[in-house]
Amino acid sequence: MRAAVYSRTGDPDVLTVVDKESASPGPGEVLVAIRYSGVNPTDWKSRRGSGPGQPVEPAQTPHHDGAGVIESVGPGVDAARHGQRVWTWEAAYARPEGTAQQLALIPAAHAVTLPDSAGFELGASLGVPFLTAHRCLTVAEDGPERLGPGALAGRVILVAGGAGAVGNAAIQLARWADATVISTVSSPSKAQLAAAAGADHVVNYREQDVVAEVRKIAPHGVHSIVEVSPAQNAELDAAVLANNGSVAIYANNGGDSFSLPVRPNMTTNARWQFVLLYNVPHGAKERAVDSVSAAVAAGAVRVGDDAGLPLHRYALDDIAAAHQAVEDGAVGKVLIDLQA
Repeated sequence: MRAAVYSRTGDPDVLTVVDKESASPGPGEVLVAIRYSGVNPTDWKSRRGSGPGQPVEPAQTPHHDGAGVIESVGPGVDAARHGQRVWTWEAAYARPEGTAQQLALIPAAHAVTLPDSAGFELGASLGVPFLTAHRCLTVAEDGPERLGPGALAGRVILVAGGAGAVGNAAIQLARWADATVISTVSSPSKAQLAAAAGADHVVNYREQDVVAEVRKIAPHGVHSIVEVSPAQNAELDAAVLANNGSVAIYANNGGDSFSLPVRPNMTTNARWQFVLLYNVPHGAKERAVDSVSAAVAAGAVRVGDDAGLPLHRYALDDIAAAHQAVEDGAVGKVLIDLQA
């Protein structure tokens, strides 16, 4: 079978496509025939490592996210799972077996049932973005711990960068949970994407006064902020946060450090929460997987242009170009089509 691997860190050209033997699943594992593999920023950051030219042993097949069909199961896994459609999460975390290959060994708990009503493209787009978004939306002082209809009723959520993959996921999940959603974007075209995802209000931060616009919509402030650019937005966030509100930071776009105004955050008893999916408490991950699965089953989350998340498909042989596209900030979701 064919797989993409890299044996040293560096630019996208360290990725090569090889033929390798398919392994049998071990205890607690399943073998998944991957239809689509999802590419996320974390994948190219892992590929680059802390510097170029560092050896990677054993060679790494990248990508945490994917979707496909279980071909076989290992010892201790219910045999009834054979033939099940699944989506994957954290497939490559501390493991050399990611989803950028035709047949991937996946921990059984990280291969989640994908209903017949959901396409493989959606399944491959869920893991990192949607689980991260779920965590960002559930770190407030008074919860909720999991999302579902009504869970965020009466709350106002501000999503920075609503045209990004995590921003898109946060908008869709927050709307499913009955929040009022405000999103900030940098252009009219991105405003259309955020609106397509379900944002109730969209603010172009390059053309509008974000604080003034948010305060018009939410005079008492927003309850939660999903933040992608804290270095640029820390002062803005403090100015629009409601009492006991939370800011969940999942990326460092625009800078790796920032300052917080003490008095405004103290006055509102603000919570600033950093989010890195791999180190999120296990119970929170389980609740996120359950909630995202419920949203998929309900038809509440989508991908594609009409969902504000354009899809960019690449063949496995073009994986280096796919990584470069994500690294260059492609708007939408980049997928590897393992059937192409």
